[in-house]
Amino acid sequence: MIGTVETVPGVSGGTVALVVGIYDDLIGSASEVISAFRALLLGPDRSAEFKAHMGNVAWRVVIPVVIGMVAALLLIAGPMEHLVATYPELMRAIFFGMVVGSVWVPFSLAGKGWNWADVLLGIGAALVAFFLVSMPTTTLEPQPWIIILSAAVAVSALLLPGLSGSFILLTIGIYQPTLRAVDNLDFGYLGLFLLGAVLGMIVIVKALQKLLEHHHRGTMIALAGLMIGALRSLWPWQDDDRNLHAPGDDWGILLMAGLAGLIGVVILLVVDNRIAARNGQ
Repeated sequence: MIGTVETVPGVSGGTVALVVGIYDDLIGSASEVISAFRALLLGPDRSAEFKAHMGNVAWRVVIPVVIGMVAALLLIAGPMEHLVATYPELMRAIFFGMVVGSVWVPFSLAGKGWNWADVLLGIGAALVAFFLVSMPTTTLEPQPWIIILSAAVAVSALLLPGLSGSFILLTIGIYQPTLRAVDNLDFGYLGLFLLGAVLGMIVIVKALQKLLEHHHRGTMIALAGLMIGALRSLWPWQDDDRNLHAPGDDWGILLMAGLAGLIGVVILLVVDNRIAARNGQ
């Protein structure tokens, strides 16, 4: 699911991870991997520290997620590009509904008893996301340094629910070249992209881990705000320059598509909660 939505501009893989309850595990595990390789390079007790950090990784979560993401990207990148290009309004409507349903997750994790500081934090995060997804599209030639930098920025968005890595690539102008590289197995392009993704992940993962450990409530409120503000990118009625328009004659069909996406997420959340309750979590 994470690999699938990451091919869609406007939808974040971080949102999926948050909804299904593995967000903290993924961030914590990624941080442990980074610490392990830093210890291996810098020491002092390289072998022991490397093993200790790698032992803290939630491999039962990480391995299936990585396998699923790679499989989805390889199998779905091409068809998803076709769907987004051919039925943009319908696809945006479906994912708009899905993200609306998903916003409940960080709100619930933040807990009750909000104060004015919490409200202002959520509004501020929403405004930041709204501004970022309102930026006009540019077109850049996919030179090596551009690919690396774009991947570093996009992977940061991947880890933040509400901000889509694909949307960042679309804004920069290398979304379609990246999907073509995946579909055509262009390993030169993909190698540069992977390098940039690793560099970006090293920076953002450590910051997110500290926030989740020491400011979990505020982090969840900010993530909820990011998801709400980023809904602007999924408004079905907009032109190629991202100017928003009032609902058109197809509002009924798109409303049903949005409700279908919303209901799908609600069903997923209900099932997840029942499984968690049955397991005593």
